[in-house]
Amino acid sequence: MPDTAALKRHVREIERCNQRGGRMLSVVDLLADGTIARDLAAYALASISGGCSFMVGALPGGAGKTTVMGALLNFVPADVELIAADSIAVIERGASTPIPRACFICHEIGSGPYYAYLWGEELRAYFDLPRAGHMLATNLHADTFEQAHDQVCGSNGVPEAAFRRMNLLFFLSLEREGFRTTRRIAELWESDGSRPHTRIFGTGQALNGGLASTAAMQGARAKLDEMVARDIRQIAAVREHLVR
Repeated sequence: MPDTAALKRHVREIERCNQRGGRMLSVVDLLADGTIARDLAAYALASISGGCSFMVGALPGGAGKTTVMGALLNFVPADVELIAADSIAVIERGASTPIPRACFICHEIGSGPYYAYLWGEELRAYFDLPRAGHMLATNLHADTFEQAHDQVCGSNGVPEAAFRRMNLLFFLSLEREGFRTTRRIAELWESDGSRPHTRIFGTGQALNGGLASTAAMQGARAKLDEMVARDIRQIAAVREHLVR
């Protein structure tokens, strides 16, 4: 059984990302809505639970990037604490304290006086946290890899080497049919932390990632299938199932 206090802290940090009210959706909700495909969800679980940092991009507001980020935050390893990167002091403390490992959440890459929004010098310091062994999770207004790269490395001066340590870059698309809008993860780009990002999933492209083993993928599929079969949807219940 997971530590009750740790579970409560974990869920609280995910809920703090909630900008629109209502229940934060889980991966089971995203599977049911068609936002994420089963194999893509399994790959995300296998790689993020192995310590991969991730970013979710979508250009329009309300596209669901915070929702997807929140669902994926449930995948971090059991011993990794979620910490909001809400100030340079918090970031610097993480950089000087590699143990225990944490996942630092930038609620959005953007300027302005909003909670855990990062830009400029603070963002550059944030992207350096993986050097101390920490994970990163964030989102930003970008529909494509090129837009994300330009915003992070161009506008903010984050070094290319630091950007590559953001292992997984998910990009959402919106598909409208009548009054119905379907959100789905349309692309996934990947880096092992040293090589440039490459697209491993997209239109007409089967998932072809290298950050999760076959055994990890099989285990992730089994956990997802069990949660779907049992209709486990609440963020806390999903987290408890994944780390038990």
